[in-house]
Amino acid sequence: MKSTRKKPNVGYTGLHAKSGISTKLPSIATWPNQYQGYDITVEIPEYTAICPKTGLPDFGTIRIQYVPDKSCLELKSLKLYILAYRNLGIFYENAVNRILADIVKACRPVSATVTGEFTARGGLHSTIQAKYP
Repeated sequence: MKSTRKKPNVGYTGLHAKSGISTKLPSIATWPNQYQGYDITVEIPEYTAICPKTGLPDFGTIRIQYVPDKSCLELKSLKLYILAYRNLGIFYENAVNRILADIVKACRPVSATVTGEFTARGGLHSTIQAKYP
């Protein structure tokens, strides 16, 4: 008897996988840090993006935790950066890793962790975490 189950990657292309990774987004500004040895956590509970495969919206919370070195992230520019994802086709995993890479590029922290907790879709709830270094 022939199986009727689809292969998991049917319909997904390299273009889907790379979607949003190199799209130009607003820059994240910084300001000079005056202290050392402390943690900063920024939580963004209204993250949205577009699934590059289905075109449907994805919703979640992005949590950025970092130990600043010489610079801190400026929050208004961070907000505008995150809002730019609203119309961007990008997978969860790529978004979390891209946000981490852009934060590291902007402020060169001692360490950083970006966690994305995404709203359930199809009964599945995903949490993605990327760390630097």
